[in-house]
Amino acid sequence: MVSASKLNRAEMNAKSFVPYMAKIQEVVGAIASGTKDSGHPMLTSRPVAKTAYLVITSDRGLVGAYNSNVLRAVTNAIRERHASNDEFVVIAFGRVGRDFFTKRGVTVIESMTSVPDLPVFSDVKDIARKAVGMFTDGMYDELYMYYNHFVSAIQQEVTEKKVLPLTDIATSSSSASYEFEPSGEVILEVLLPQYAESLIFGALLDGKASEHAASMTAMKSATDNASELIGSLTLQFNRARQAAITQEITEIVGGVAALE
Repeated sequence: MVSASKLNRAEMNAKSFVPYMAKIQEVVGAIASGTKDSGHPMLTSRPVAKTAYLVITSDRGLVGAYNSNVLRAVTNAIRERHASNDEFVVIAFGRVGRDFFTKRGVTVIESMTSVPDLPVFSDVKDIARKAVGMFTDGMYDELYMYYNHFVSAIQQEVTEKKVLPLTDIATSSSSASYEFEPSGEVILEVLLPQYAESLIFGALLDGKASEHAASMTAMKSATDNASELIGSLTLQFNRARQAAITQEITEIVGGVAALE
């Protein structure tokens, strides 16, 4: 019931963020397409010496396969792409993901736990900016993000998204015409970090909606199973009680008949 009450607001937050993301992607795409030679490090692919994985999980269990699905996807990707732990690092949102990688000797360079159920950008802006800043500073050469995408209350999809470098920004197909003041390069210096941070925040909103949905489904399943077990045990108890009563009556009748 608690998760069901939180789910509606979390779903509304995730969906209301979509128009903003679509618009900022359109603007970034329009500016990037007009400034191909800007040489901005966030738009330029470079040889990959180290990869970072931003993993969004929950702080608690009792959410069904919500955490295990994400961690399995990340583990499989790491196993396919890397030969040793020195080739990648992890940025963890959620205690479950942080503890999972720490116990396996993986370097967790940043982590955040106790993420609010209905987060706002100010809750995560510091770690989001650190993640983007570390890419710009060359601490790693690409950043992938793994989280559960909210489809419906009973369906969540594990999603992999490449956050950095921003080489996959689609050229704007909008008929709108933009005039840049100051130049496109100067605007990109401010807008690109904000765009990358928004991708991270949007994924967190999506993941929180999925977490509440998974928790609601898991607890409903647990409640139904408990009710079914109670019913089955109650039936067995009544049958045993009835058998004992029948046995006692039979013994009494047999004793009376023997006395006669």
